[in-house]
Amino acid sequence: MSENALAIIVLAAGQGTRMKSRLPKVLHEIGGRPLVGHVLATARALGAQHIEVVVRHERDQVIAALVDQYPDAVVVDQDEIPGTGRAVQVALDALPADFDGDVLVLSGDVPLLQSDTLEALIAGHRAASAAATVLSAHVDDPTGYGRVIRGADGIVERIVEQKDATADEAAVTEINAGVYVFRAAPLRVFLARVDQHNAQGEMYLTDVIGLLRGAAEPVAAELANDVASTFGVNDRAQLAEAGRVLNQRIVRHWQREGVTIIDPATTWIDDDAKLAPDVTILPNTQILRATVIAAGATVGPDTTLVDCEVGADAVVRRSDANLAVIGANATVGPFSFLRPGTVLGAGGKIGAYVETKNTQIGEGSKVPHLSYVGDATIGRNVNLGASTITANYDDVHKHRTEIGDEAHTGSHTVLVAPVKLGAGAKTGAGAVVRKDVPAGALAMSVAPQRNIVGWVEKNRAGTGAADAAARERSAE
Repeated sequence: MSENALAIIVLAAGQGTRMKSRLPKVLHEIGGRPLVGHVLATARALGAQHIEVVVRHERDQVIAALVDQYPDAVVVDQDEIPGTGRAVQVALDALPADFDGDVLVLSGDVPLLQSDTLEALIAGHRAASAAATVLSAHVDDPTGYGRVIRGADGIVERIVEQKDATADEAAVTEINAGVYVFRAAPLRVFLARVDQHNAQGEMYLTDVIGLLRGAAEPVAAELANDVASTFGVNDRAQLAEAGRVLNQRIVRHWQREGVTIIDPATTWIDDDAKLAPDVTILPNTQILRATVIAAGATVGPDTTLVDCEVGADAVVRRSDANLAVIGANATVGPFSFLRPGTVLGAGGKIGAYVETKNTQIGEGSKVPHLSYVGDATIGRNVNLGASTITANYDDVHKHRTEIGDEAHTGSHTVLVAPVKLGAGAKTGAGAVVRKDVPAGALAMSVAPQRNIVGWVEKNRAGTGAADAAARERSAE
């Protein structure tokens, strides 16, 4: 096998007790992906021959989260022996016996590393013919990180974990980022010599560095060009900080791609979202999951889109939408709620205080305000009057409503599904429609109006209404 072959081992076996969570640490999300998902996406970009993920704590939950998006990753179980050294050892055993290339070790809780940083690390490792190369960084506060200890000649001697560091070692500000490249052959040899004689009783992968140096094997360290990329996540505060840094990167990327983002500090865009040039994003807006927004659209303020498609030149303001499609030149909001299965045609409108669900609304059709439209198919150029409701649920089953082209409902119409309103049909105000309405017909449900004269004065005597009524009747 080529000496330039690359295997990547992602460590995702830890419990992450400082997160204080039922969810494994590596499955906490930033930018719409779990932490380990970001690591695997970067790993995939490096073109490795082998990618392995080492699991232990809540292994089934971790595997279930990865199987769909990262089917090329091989899952390796860590046994009861604790520590990163043991995790790498079992992963090495899972590689082909003749693998003699380089092994890149990544941590599943270091999500901000980018492929160019890792490519530079691998290139430097190979150029130096090193047995091992450590990614390091200088930070103002190194608390919690392993320290990179160098000799008087500047060469890396060892890595000391926080709990095992002396006062002088703890004062060192060069930290181990938890990312390494090893030549496979010496890694196998020296991992076998690592013991558990330390403050945590674990097999430290970092001990391999000192063992290599003791055997006069060349060890190097590459300083990360972006310190933020080395941030690890150990608690909720660090999770939030990593999310903020990632979001800054994503927002800046889309700004450089021609997207206007009025307030980057209050705009959140997930890693899988796609925005076209000339999109405008207004403050307090979240573009989440695999949302796609076409050129010229305006979204926000105060809007959340999850897995949505927004057409060219559409406008969505002060609304929430999930798994919805909004056509070109359509308008949504303010204060609309588009639930999954909503499809709004080109030039259509979903207006103020409207909720839609599993509904297809045709080109040019409008649901202007104060309506609920669920499980419906609506044709072209339809206008639903204020407070139109499709009564789609009979306590047992959901039923569909069909509304033909050019139909119009009067205010406060209730369409009791299953029911069909034909093309060009109309309903009167307050209609309760229980039967199909033929094309071009007017549906009304009108009871004769009855006025009971004097009712207020008799039944509400002494009130302002009674006094006002008496004054008006005496003036007649």
